[in-house]
Amino acid sequence: MKAENKKEEGAKTGRTRKFKVYREDPTDGKGGEYQEFDVQVEEGMVVLDAITYISQRVDPTLAVRWNCKAARCGSCSAEINGVPRLMCKTRVDTIDGTITVGPMRAFPLVKDLVTDVSSNYEIEKLMPEFKPKEGISSPWRMNEMDVGRSQEFRKCIECFLCQDVCHVVRDHHAAYIGPRHVVKAASLDMHPLDTLDRSEWLTADGGLGYCNVTKCCQDVCPEHIKITDNAIIPEKERSADSLYDPIISLFRRFSKGKADRKQ
Repeated sequence: MKAENKKEEGAKTGRTRKFKVYREDPTDGKGGEYQEFDVQVEEGMVVLDAITYISQRVDPTLAVRWNCKAARCGSCSAEINGVPRLMCKTRVDTIDGTITVGPMRAFPLVKDLVTDVSSNYEIEKLMPEFKPKEGISSPWRMNEMDVGRSQEFRKCIECFLCQDVCHVVRDHHAAYIGPRHVVKAASLDMHPLDTLDRSEWLTADGGLGYCNVTKCCQDVCPEHIKITDNAIIPEKERSADSLYDPIISLFRRFSKGKADRKQ
């Protein structure tokens, strides 16, 4: 009982922090605004704790998406003080002053902090699938170094923060597939048993040329994937070789002509 009383007393005397949370329901046509809330904070509290506190104890109409609270599902993506972050991974005590929480601006708003990210799944359906070499005996045997090249990209939790921070995606959403999907293509292209070259698809259909390599996507990745260095730049180099290298172009024409004659 004494421990419980002490805990309650600590909660009552705890300090509060001011949060400004974006509120908008697109269906009512009234537009959006930031609403202020005073939240009692505790040691080790993250922004998602504060948002769930508001939705459960202050205003149950607040719409927010979350799942694991462990930075593994990528569901609680938002813009915290203007920076795309996971709410469950952003500690309150690392931010000074008022904490502003808004939805990802690169995607259509559903309500409040919830956005529609389904366009990403439609893009993934268009990507050329993994195509292993024919006649390989099972189980597959691969060099550990070759496996490691593509394994980094498989850590992606599809939080889409890299998509949100990319100014090219915000301005040319229909033209550029975005860093998340270049990472997906790289994970397939760098697989030691994959036989496809996705450089033409990335350039013609994926809009890879729009990326100007600012590394902003790499900076916000919660899994610390080197998106620009290890995925985008190698894919750009492969695309440039495929399109402009005369020797590679001649070889591809020869290979295509040989395949057509066999048919």
